[in-house]
Amino acid sequence: MLKKLLMAGSLLLAAISVQAQQVLIPAPPRLSATAYILMDAVTGQVLVEHNADTPVEPASLTKLMTGYIVSAEVSQGRISESDMVNISVKAWRKGGSKMFVQEGTLVSVQDLLRGVIVQSGNDASIALAEHVAGSEDAFVDIMNQKAALLGMHNTVFKNSTGWPAEGHITTARDQAIMARAVIYDYPEHYAKYREKYFSYNGINQANRNRLLFRDDTVDGLKTGHTQAAGYCLVSSAMRDGMRLISVVMGTTSEAARAAETQKLLSYGFRYYQTQPVYAAGEELRRSRVWAGQSNELALGVAEDLVLTVPRGSQNSLEAKMHIDDTIKAPISKGQELGNLTIDLNGERLADVPLVAMEAVAEAGFFSRLWSNIKLFFIGLFSF
Repeated sequence: MLKKLLMAGSLLLAAISVQAQQVLIPAPPRLSATAYILMDAVTGQVLVEHNADTPVEPASLTKLMTGYIVSAEVSQGRISESDMVNISVKAWRKGGSKMFVQEGTLVSVQDLLRGVIVQSGNDASIALAEHVAGSEDAFVDIMNQKAALLGMHNTVFKNSTGWPAEGHITTARDQAIMARAVIYDYPEHYAKYREKYFSYNGINQANRNRLLFRDDTVDGLKTGHTQAAGYCLVSSAMRDGMRLISVVMGTTSEAARAAETQKLLSYGFRYYQTQPVYAAGEELRRSRVWAGQSNELALGVAEDLVLTVPRGSQNSLEAKMHIDDTIKAPISKGQELGNLTIDLNGERLADVPLVAMEAVAEAGFFSRLWSNIKLFFIGLFSF
Protein backbone atom coordinates (compact mmCIF):
# COMPACT_ATOMS: atom_id res chain seq x y z
CA MET A 1 0.00 0.00 0.00
CA LEU A 2 2.91 2.33 0.79
CA LYS A 3 4.29 2.10 -2.76
CA LYS A 4 0.87 2.87 -4.23
CA LEU A 5 0.78 6.06 -2.18
CA LEU A 6 4.34 7.10 -3.00
CA MET A 7 4.66 10.11 -5.23
CA ALA A 8 6.64 9.40 -8.35
CA GLY A 9 10.17 10.76 -8.13
CA SER A 10 9.83 12.56 -11.44
CA LEU A 11 6.85 14.53 -10.13
CA LEU A 12 8.59 15.65 -6.99
CA LEU A 13 11.84 16.42 -8.72
CA ALA A 14 10.08 18.69 -11.19
CA ALA A 15 9.96 21.43 -8.54
CA ILE A 16 6.20 21.69 -8.99
CA SER A 17 5.93 23.99 -5.98
CA VAL A 18 6.68 26.85 -8.35
CA GLN A 19 3.15 26.58 -9.72
CA ALA A 20 1.38 25.54 -6.53
CA GLN A 21 -0.39 27.84 -4.16
CA GLN A 22 0.49 27.90 -0.49
CA VAL A 23 -2.00 26.02 1.70
CA LEU A 24 -3.02 27.98 4.78
CA ILE A 25 -3.74 26.12 8.03
CA PRO A 26 -6.02 27.67 10.68
CA ALA A 27 -4.53 28.25 14.11
CA PRO A 28 -4.83 25.23 16.42
CA PRO A 29 -7.43 25.16 19.19
CA ARG A 30 -6.53 26.50 22.62
CA LEU A 31 -7.27 23.92 25.28
CA SER A 32 -8.24 24.23 28.91
CA ALA A 33 -5.31 22.12 30.05
CA THR A 34 -1.97 22.62 31.77
CA ALA A 35 0.01 21.06 28.94
CA TYR A 36 -0.73 19.23 25.71
CA ILE A 37 0.76 17.97 22.48
CA LEU A 38 -0.46 16.48 19.21
CA MET A 39 1.95 14.28 17.25
CA ASP A 40 1.86 12.29 14.03
CA ALA A 41 2.62 8.80 15.28
CA VAL A 42 4.33 7.68 12.07
CA THR A 43 6.65 10.63 11.48
CA GLY A 44 6.96 11.94 15.03
CA GLN A 45 6.19 15.45 13.80
CA VAL A 46 4.53 17.70 16.36
CA LEU A 47 1.46 19.48 15.02
CA VAL A 48 0.34 21.30 18.17
CA GLU A 49 2.02 21.86 21.52
CA HIS A 50 1.61 23.93 24.66
CA ASN A 51 3.89 23.63 27.69
CA ALA A 52 4.96 20.31 26.21
CA ASP A 53 8.26 20.30 28.14
CA THR A 54 6.89 21.60 31.43
CA PRO A 55 7.35 19.02 34.25
CA VAL A 56 4.04 17.66 35.52
CA GLU A 57 2.92 14.69 37.58
CA PRO A 58 2.01 11.73 35.37
CA ALA A 59 -0.43 10.01 37.74
CA SER A 60 -1.53 6.70 36.20
CA LEU A 61 0.00 7.56 32.83
CA THR A 62 2.99 6.00 34.59
CA LYS A 63 1.41 2.63 33.83
CA LEU A 64 2.19 3.07 30.13
CA MET A 65 5.82 2.42 31.00
CA THR A 66 4.87 -0.43 33.34
CA GLY A 67 2.90 -2.10 30.57
CA TYR A 68 5.63 -1.40 28.03
CA ILE A 69 8.28 -3.13 30.10
CA VAL A 70 6.06 -6.15 30.68
CA SER A 71 5.34 -6.35 26.93
CA ALA A 72 9.08 -6.22 26.28
CA GLU A 73 9.73 -9.02 28.75
CA VAL A 74 7.07 -11.19 27.11
CA SER A 75 8.23 -10.40 23.58
CA GLN A 76 11.83 -11.27 24.46
CA GLY A 77 10.83 -14.54 26.09
CA ARG A 78 11.92 -13.74 29.64
CA ILE A 79 8.39 -14.15 30.95
CA SER A 80 5.17 -15.53 29.48
CA GLU A 81 1.62 -14.19 29.54
CA SER A 82 0.62 -17.55 31.01
CA ASP A 83 3.03 -17.19 33.96
CA MET A 84 1.22 -17.21 37.29
CA VAL A 85 2.16 -14.36 39.62
CA ASN A 86 1.95 -14.65 43.39
CA ILE A 87 0.17 -11.58 44.78
CA SER A 88 2.13 -9.99 47.62
CA VAL A 89 0.80 -8.16 50.65
CA LYS A 90 2.21 -4.92 49.25
CA ALA A 91 0.30 -5.30 45.98
CA TRP A 92 -2.94 -6.32 47.72
CA ARG A 93 -2.84 -3.44 50.21
CA LYS A 94 -2.11 -0.68 47.71
CA GLY A 95 -4.83 1.95 47.61
CA GLY A 96 -6.28 3.88 44.71
CA SER A 97 -7.63 2.22 41.59
CA LYS A 98 -7.64 -1.55 41.83
CA MET A 99 -7.99 -4.76 39.87
CA PHE A 100 -9.04 -6.35 43.18
CA VAL A 101 -6.53 -9.19 43.33
CA GLN A 102 -6.24 -11.07 46.62
CA GLU A 103 -3.12 -11.61 48.71
CA GLY A 104 -1.58 -15.06 48.26
CA THR A 105 -3.49 -15.90 45.08
CA LEU A 106 -1.94 -16.67 41.70
CA VAL A 107 -2.91 -14.44 38.77
CA SER A 108 -1.65 -14.74 35.19
CA VAL A 109 0.58 -12.09 33.65
CA GLN A 110 -2.03 -11.67 30.92
CA ASP A 111 -4.78 -10.85 33.41
CA LEU A 112 -2.54 -8.53 35.39
CA LEU A 113 -1.53 -6.68 32.23
CA ARG A 114 -5.19 -6.12 31.40
CA GLY A 115 -5.71 -5.03 35.00
CA VAL A 116 -3.04 -2.36 34.48
CA ILE A 117 -4.24 -1.18 31.07
CA VAL A 118 -8.02 -1.37 31.37
CA GLN A 119 -8.67 -1.06 35.09
CA SER A 120 -5.58 1.04 35.92
CA GLY A 121 -4.99 -1.26 38.87
CA ASN A 122 -2.26 -0.17 41.26
CA ASP A 123 -2.30 -3.65 42.75
CA ALA A 124 -1.74 -5.22 39.32
CA SER A 125 1.11 -2.80 38.57
CA ILE A 126 2.99 -3.67 41.74
CA ALA A 127 2.43 -7.42 41.23
CA LEU A 128 3.89 -7.24 37.72
CA ALA A 129 6.79 -5.08 38.88
CA GLU A 130 7.68 -7.61 41.55
CA HIS A 131 7.34 -10.51 39.11
CA VAL A 132 9.64 -8.91 36.52
CA ALA A 133 12.32 -7.42 38.77
CA GLY A 134 11.90 -8.98 42.20
CA SER A 135 10.81 -5.73 43.83
CA GLU A 136 9.07 -2.54 42.82
CA ASP A 137 12.22 -0.52 43.55
CA ALA A 138 14.26 -2.67 41.16
CA PHE A 139 11.52 -2.34 38.55
CA VAL A 140 11.63 1.45 38.87
CA ASP A 141 15.32 1.33 37.96
CA ILE A 142 14.35 -0.47 34.75
CA MET A 143 11.64 2.12 34.09
CA ASN A 144 14.11 4.98 34.30
CA GLN A 145 16.65 3.17 32.13
CA LYS A 146 13.96 2.59 29.46
CA ALA A 147 12.86 6.21 29.67
CA ALA A 148 16.41 7.36 28.95
CA LEU A 149 16.77 4.95 26.02
CA LEU A 150 13.49 6.17 24.51
CA GLY A 151 14.55 9.81 24.76
CA MET A 152 12.17 10.73 27.58
CA HIS A 153 14.71 13.15 28.99
CA ASN A 154 12.37 14.99 31.37
CA THR A 155 10.78 11.95 33.01
CA VAL A 156 11.71 10.44 36.37
CA PHE A 157 9.80 7.49 37.82
CA LYS A 158 9.62 6.76 41.54
CA ASN A 159 7.09 3.90 41.41
CA SER A 160 5.26 1.64 38.96
CA THR A 161 1.77 3.03 39.61
CA GLY A 162 1.85 6.82 39.39
CA TRP A 163 1.12 7.17 43.10
CA PRO A 164 2.14 10.73 44.10
CA ALA A 165 5.80 10.88 45.11
CA GLU A 166 8.30 13.72 45.26
CA GLY A 167 10.27 13.91 42.03
CA HIS A 168 7.92 11.61 40.10
CA ILE A 169 7.52 13.73 36.96
CA THR A 170 7.07 13.66 33.21
CA THR A 171 6.11 15.99 30.34
CA ALA A 172 3.49 15.92 27.60
CA ARG A 173 6.23 15.41 25.00
CA ASP A 174 7.71 12.49 26.88
CA GLN A 175 4.28 10.87 27.13
CA ALA A 176 3.85 11.17 23.36
CA ILE A 177 7.23 9.46 22.94
CA MET A 178 6.07 6.78 25.35
CA ALA A 179 2.85 6.26 23.40
CA ARG A 180 4.76 5.82 20.11
CA ALA A 181 6.88 3.14 21.72
CA VAL A 182 3.84 1.30 23.11
CA ILE A 183 2.13 1.36 19.71
CA TYR A 184 5.03 0.38 17.47
CA ASP A 185 7.60 -1.54 19.52
CA TYR A 186 5.26 -4.34 20.60
CA PRO A 187 2.21 -4.09 18.32
CA GLU A 188 1.03 -7.57 19.27
CA HIS A 189 0.11 -6.18 22.71
CA TYR A 190 -1.36 -2.87 21.60
CA ALA A 191 -4.85 -4.32 21.06
CA LYS A 192 -5.24 -4.49 24.85
CA TYR A 193 -5.31 -0.70 25.02
CA ARG A 194 -8.62 -0.48 23.17
CA GLU A 195 -10.48 -2.97 25.37
CA LYS A 196 -13.48 -1.28 26.93
CA TYR A 197 -14.11 -3.67 29.81
CA PHE A 198 -12.22 -6.20 31.88
CA SER A 199 -13.73 -8.46 34.53
CA TYR A 200 -11.76 -10.06 37.35
CA ASN A 201 -12.78 -11.56 40.67
CA GLY A 202 -16.43 -11.04 39.75
CA ILE A 203 -15.95 -7.30 39.29
CA ASN A 204 -16.46 -5.83 35.83
CA GLN A 205 -14.77 -2.46 35.29
CA ALA A 206 -14.91 -0.12 32.32
CA ASN A 207 -11.92 1.54 30.72
CA ARG A 208 -11.73 5.14 31.93
CA ASN A 209 -10.89 6.42 28.44
CA ARG A 210 -14.31 7.73 27.40
CA LEU A 211 -13.22 8.20 23.80
CA LEU A 212 -13.12 4.43 23.32
CA PHE A 213 -16.90 4.48 23.71
CA ARG A 214 -17.50 7.52 21.50
CA ASP A 215 -15.08 7.25 18.60
CA ASP A 216 -14.33 3.99 16.79
CA THR A 217 -11.07 5.41 15.44
CA VAL A 218 -9.65 5.80 18.97
CA ASP A 219 -7.80 2.65 20.11
CA GLY A 220 -5.88 3.71 23.23
CA LEU A 221 -4.10 4.52 25.42
CA LYS A 222 -4.29 5.56 29.11
CA THR A 223 -5.94 7.86 31.61
CA GLY A 224 -4.51 9.36 34.76
CA HIS A 225 -5.74 11.39 37.69
CA THR A 226 -4.53 12.72 41.00
CA GLN A 227 -5.40 15.94 42.77
CA ALA A 228 -2.05 17.47 41.83
CA ALA A 229 -1.93 16.14 38.26
CA GLY A 230 -5.54 16.84 37.40
CA TYR A 231 -7.26 14.70 34.77
CA CYS A 232 -4.87 13.46 32.07
CA LEU A 233 -5.33 11.42 28.92
CA VAL A 234 -2.98 9.92 26.34
CA SER A 235 -4.94 8.87 23.27
CA SER A 236 -4.28 7.58 19.80
CA ALA A 237 -6.58 7.36 16.80
CA MET A 238 -6.27 6.08 13.23
CA ARG A 239 -8.21 7.56 10.33
CA ASP A 240 -7.62 6.89 6.63
CA GLY A 241 -4.11 5.58 7.23
CA MET A 242 -3.06 8.45 9.48
CA ARG A 243 -2.36 7.85 13.17
CA LEU A 244 -2.22 10.69 15.67
CA ILE A 245 -1.17 10.73 19.31
CA SER A 246 -2.73 13.25 21.68
CA VAL A 247 -1.54 14.03 25.21
CA VAL A 248 -3.64 16.28 27.45
CA MET A 249 -2.46 17.02 31.00
CA GLY A 250 -4.10 18.84 33.88
CA THR A 251 -7.75 19.22 32.88
CA THR A 252 -10.54 19.63 35.42
CA SER A 253 -12.63 16.48 34.91
CA GLU A 254 -13.03 13.20 33.04
CA ALA A 255 -15.40 14.91 30.63
CA ALA A 256 -12.96 17.78 30.07
CA ARG A 257 -9.98 15.58 29.26
CA ALA A 258 -12.06 13.70 26.67
CA ALA A 259 -13.47 16.88 25.14
CA GLU A 260 -10.08 18.62 24.93
CA THR A 261 -8.54 15.53 23.38
CA GLN A 262 -11.30 15.44 20.75
CA LYS A 263 -10.46 19.02 19.81
CA LEU A 264 -6.83 18.14 19.20
CA LEU A 265 -7.55 14.99 17.22
CA SER A 266 -10.19 16.68 15.09
CA TYR A 267 -7.83 19.52 14.26
CA GLY A 268 -5.00 17.19 13.27
CA PHE A 269 -7.09 14.91 11.07
CA ARG A 270 -8.90 17.80 9.41
CA TYR A 271 -5.89 19.87 8.42
CA TYR A 272 -2.95 17.45 8.07
CA GLN A 273 -2.10 14.21 6.32
CA THR A 274 0.67 11.64 6.53
CA GLN A 275 2.30 11.67 3.11
CA PRO A 276 4.48 8.73 1.98
CA VAL A 277 7.09 10.15 -0.38
CA TYR A 278 9.71 7.51 -1.23
CA ALA A 279 10.03 3.85 -0.25
CA ALA A 280 13.20 2.27 1.03
CA GLY A 281 14.98 0.52 -1.81
CA GLU A 282 13.18 2.46 -4.53
CA GLU A 283 15.51 3.58 -7.31
CA LEU A 284 15.42 7.37 -7.47
CA ARG A 285 18.38 8.06 -9.76
CA ARG A 286 21.15 6.21 -11.60
CA SER A 287 24.56 7.79 -11.31
CA ARG A 288 27.90 7.39 -13.11
CA VAL A 289 30.50 5.20 -11.41
CA TRP A 290 34.20 5.51 -12.17
CA ALA A 291 36.79 2.70 -11.99
CA GLY A 292 34.13 0.09 -11.29
CA GLN A 293 33.04 -3.21 -12.77
CA SER A 294 29.76 -1.43 -13.50
CA ASN A 295 29.56 2.03 -15.03
CA GLU A 296 26.53 3.14 -13.02
CA LEU A 297 24.51 2.35 -9.92
CA ALA A 298 21.09 3.13 -8.48
CA LEU A 299 20.63 5.62 -5.66
CA GLY A 300 17.76 5.75 -3.19
CA VAL A 301 16.90 6.15 0.48
CA ALA A 302 17.68 3.56 3.15
CA GLU A 303 14.36 3.97 4.99
CA ASP A 304 10.83 4.85 3.95
CA LEU A 305 10.50 8.61 3.76
CA VAL A 306 7.15 9.77 5.13
CA LEU A 307 6.22 13.37 5.94
CA THR A 308 3.39 15.15 7.71
CA VAL A 309 2.07 17.96 5.52
CA PRO A 310 -0.98 20.23 5.39
CA ARG A 311 -3.83 18.62 3.50
CA GLY A 312 -3.80 19.61 -0.14
CA SER A 313 -0.14 20.59 -0.16
CA GLN A 314 1.38 17.33 -1.41
CA ASN A 315 1.72 18.71 -4.94
CA SER A 316 3.74 21.62 -3.55
CA LEU A 317 6.57 19.45 -2.26
CA GLU A 318 9.90 20.20 -3.89
CA ALA A 319 12.56 17.50 -3.82
CA LYS A 320 16.18 17.94 -4.85
CA MET A 321 19.01 15.45 -5.05
CA HIS A 322 22.54 16.48 -4.20
CA ILE A 323 24.90 13.77 -5.46
CA ASP A 324 28.67 13.53 -4.94
CA ASP A 325 30.53 14.93 -7.95
CA THR A 326 32.74 11.89 -8.37
CA ILE A 327 31.68 8.38 -7.39
CA LYS A 328 34.55 5.90 -7.57
CA ALA A 329 34.47 2.16 -6.94
CA PRO A 330 34.59 0.21 -4.78
CA ILE A 331 31.12 1.11 -3.52
CA SER A 332 29.34 -0.84 -0.78
CA LYS A 333 25.59 -1.27 -0.64
CA GLY A 334 24.11 1.41 1.62
CA GLN A 335 27.09 3.75 1.24
CA GLU A 336 26.12 7.43 1.44
CA LEU A 337 26.72 9.22 -1.84
CA GLY A 338 24.73 12.42 -1.40
CA ASN A 339 21.54 13.66 0.15
CA LEU A 340 17.90 14.32 -0.69
CA THR A 341 16.11 17.45 0.51
CA ILE A 342 12.38 18.15 0.47
CA ASP A 343 10.96 21.63 1.00
CA LEU A 344 7.45 22.99 1.29
CA ASN A 345 6.92 26.70 0.66
CA GLY A 346 10.52 27.40 1.58
CA GLU A 347 10.52 25.27 4.74
CA ARG A 348 12.89 22.31 4.91
CA LEU A 349 10.88 19.19 5.77
CA ALA A 350 13.49 16.51 5.19
CA ASP A 351 17.21 16.11 4.58
CA VAL A 352 18.16 12.44 4.29
CA PRO A 353 21.14 10.55 2.85
CA LEU A 354 21.10 9.14 -0.67
CA VAL A 355 22.65 5.68 -0.57
CA ALA A 356 23.84 3.07 -3.04
CA MET A 357 21.19 0.45 -3.79
CA GLU A 358 23.84 -2.12 -4.74
CA ALA A 359 27.56 -2.74 -4.36
CA VAL A 360 29.99 -1.99 -7.19
CA ALA A 361 33.34 -3.77 -7.14
CA GLU A 362 36.54 -2.13 -8.26
CA ALA A 363 37.52 -2.69 -11.89
CA GLY A 364 40.81 -4.18 -13.08
CA PHE A 365 44.07 -2.24 -13.22
CA PHE A 366 43.82 -0.99 -16.82
CA SER A 367 40.15 0.01 -16.45
CA ARG A 368 40.97 1.95 -13.31
CA LEU A 369 43.89 3.61 -15.04
CA TRP A 370 41.74 4.64 -17.99
CA SER A 371 39.02 5.99 -15.64
CA ASN A 372 41.59 8.04 -13.75
CA ILE A 373 42.97 9.48 -17.01
CA LYS A 374 39.46 10.51 -18.10
CA LEU A 375 38.78 12.01 -14.69
CA PHE A 376 41.99 13.98 -14.93
CA PHE A 377 41.04 15.55 -18.25
CA ILE A 378 37.46 16.14 -17.16
CA GLY A 379 38.78 17.96 -14.16
CA LEU A 380 41.29 19.88 -16.27
CA PHE A 381 38.80 20.97 -18.89
CA SER A 382 36.11 21.82 -16.33
CA PHE A 383 38.01 24.98 -15.57
